[in-house]
Amino acid sequence: MESQLSILQESLAAKCQVLLEIQEYNRKQEAVFSSDEVDMALFDEAIEEKERLIQKLNVLDNGFEAMYEKLEKELQGNREKYAAQIRILQQQVKEITDLGISIQAQEARNKSLIENYFSRERNNMHKNLKNSARAYKFYKNMSGLNSAGSQSSYDSKQ
Repeated sequence: MESQLSILQESLAAKCQVLLEIQEYNRKQEAVFSSDEVDMALFDEAIEEKERLIQKLNVLDNGFEAMYEKLEKELQGNREKYAAQIRILQQQVKEITDLGISIQAQEARNKSLIENYFSRERNNMHKNLKNSARAYKFYKNMSGLNSAGSQSSYDSKQ
């Protein structure tokens, strides 16, 4: 039983490590969208890595839950016998919960940064389209004037 509790502790420690890695990738994403020059390749890389880490978290969660279900009855009947290990597990769960809350806050901040970035880019594209349309209209008007000018000079020579 104690070795199984140790496996649960190791699983929670691994989950904590994965969450810390996710936090680091969130920091990288924040840096990408906080800089003047946004490097989408770095953003894509961070997204891919976070997806891999989330899959790893899911595997760890499933393994933990399966192991805990096997041990739950034994733990309930002998809480005092395993009190020290239960406290360690509870502390680890608290740390994981705190990390999860911190990650959610990071994700919310990053979402806002990303939305602002794409909004600015959309506005810039809209401005560029307007400028292109104006330039085309100007060019069209100028070419109309040139052809009208050459036409009138041709008419006046006859």
